[in-house]
Amino acid sequence: MGQPITVIEKASQRHGVVRFETNRVLTGTGHERYRPGDVIVGNRPPDVLARRLLERGGIDQVHVNGSVVSVDCSKGHSSEGIKEIIESLYTYYLPGVEVPAFPEEPAAAS
Repeated sequence: MGQPITVIEKASQRHGVVRFETNRVLTGTGHERYRPGDVIVGNRPPDVLARRLLERGGIDQVHVNGSVVSVDCSKGHSSEGIKEIIESLYTYYLPGVEVPAFPEEPAAAS
């Protein structure tokens, strides 16, 4: 469950940089940059996405602006799997994740 993000992967003019265009705005009009070793404390969509991408490894920098995510892949690494990480940003219930159950309230007496 959740909202899958539609992502289009495009090569950029800079070698090693891949652009991912999404159908969701992630930052508004602001630019966000993240590098390995940065302490990412927020829980906004670009923060969560950057943490997930940097945990994947093989990335020198993540730049998010509006609905575009630019990833600078480390030398010798590909962009394989990055699109799927972005697409699943808003997918909360994956196979193996227990769906929360809420107790039912007793019916009111008539």
